[in-house]
Amino acid sequence: MGEQIDSTAQPRLDGIIALVTGASRGVGRGVADALTQCGAQVYVTGRSFTSGDDAALNGGRRAIRCDHRNDADTEAVFSRIVAETGRLDLLVNSAWGGYERMVEAGEFTWPLPFWRQPAWRWDAMFTGGVRAAFVCSQHAAAIMHAQGGGLIVNLSYWAAQKFLGNTIYGAAKCATDRLTQDMAAELAGSQVAVVSLYPGLVRTEAVMESAAFLDLSNSESPQFSGRAIAHLYADAERQRRSGTVVVAASLALELGFDDIDGRQPVPLSLDNA
Repeated sequence: MGEQIDSTAQPRLDGIIALVTGASRGVGRGVADALTQCGAQVYVTGRSFTSGDDAALNGGRRAIRCDHRNDADTEAVFSRIVAETGRLDLLVNSAWGGYERMVEAGEFTWPLPFWRQPAWRWDAMFTGGVRAAFVCSQHAAAIMHAQGGGLIVNLSYWAAQKFLGNTIYGAAKCATDRLTQDMAAELAGSQVAVVSLYPGLVRTEAVMESAAFLDLSNSESPQFSGRAIAHLYADAERQRRSGTVVVAASLALELGFDDIDGRQPVPLSLDNA
């Protein structure tokens, strides 16, 4: 069972059509949970969803099996959403790769120096993450530009700005933030905004498996990022944020919302990320 969501004081997104990629677990699933609680009609994609493309997840979300490394799969998702709803208001690029197969031949490979990193991790992060976000954003921007507005959120992290133990990860997050910046420049003058969102330490399924070894006192629920995105979408001045990095916990302090347990996470920074 997931953590219970308290939707008190959350913005209403009734009638909003949203797509969250990579939402079978982790932050993506939490984002979809929170957006659904705010009233949005949410489509979710994931490689692990079982065959019933028309199967509805709890809360009424529409689950579509999709491997975003495959452009035909991605195109089919956007075609389906437009066919069923006629629009797309919010895209959250949460699909990511490179966290799998952490242990190979008995060795934990994540912290190894770059010359010993498995080459597949580069492809997993750049193809399954950065490129997937780019292709999804291409489809979304075309739809949103034609309809006169929308929001694209790229989930990113502090590794774009400081070394956090893995060179490939840092390069991929730098690329994600640069996508945000340059896509926003090309969308300037439209009503389509693009931001990078930085969560903090999130209590995902994988993190909770190691909870005994972690300090979770300043952690965030997976839904907290979804609350941040809901407030971003509802913000009348969201356009001024386009092209920037938004720290979820900092936005919570600015706009006055908290996590599902009522706590206010302390924003991470370059000093404490």
